[in-house]
Amino acid sequence: MTWINACATEDIAPEDVIRFDHEGRTYVVIRDHEDAFYCTDGLCTHEDVHLCDGMVVEATIECPKHSSIFDCRTGEVETPPACENLRTYPTRVAGGRVEIDL
Repeated sequence: MTWINACATEDIAPEDVIRFDHEGRTYVVIRDHEDAFYCTDGLCTHEDVHLCDGMVVEATIECPKHSSIFDCRTGEVETPPACENLRTYPTRVAGGRVEIDL
C-alpha cells in the first residue's frame, strides 16, 4: 500500500468535501455526518463535473450539475442520470491527517 497524505482532518467540516489532486488525477475527500472519511474519484461519471462543488448529506455526495447521488462508502450510484459507479480508495486517519491509498 502507498498511503498519500491528503489533508488534515480539520480541513473538512462534517458533511463536507474537498478536492485532492495527485499525479494528474482529481479525487475528493469526503467527511460524513459521523466523522468518517472517504475518498472517491473527483469527477462525476456522468459528465466529468467536479464533485468538490457537490453537496454531502450523511454518507452521500450529490453532483452539482445534474444531481446524481453517489454513496461515499461504496461509490455506488443512488440517483441517475449517472449510471456508472465512482471508484473508491482506502482511507485512514493517522495523527490528525487523512491518508489515501492510491
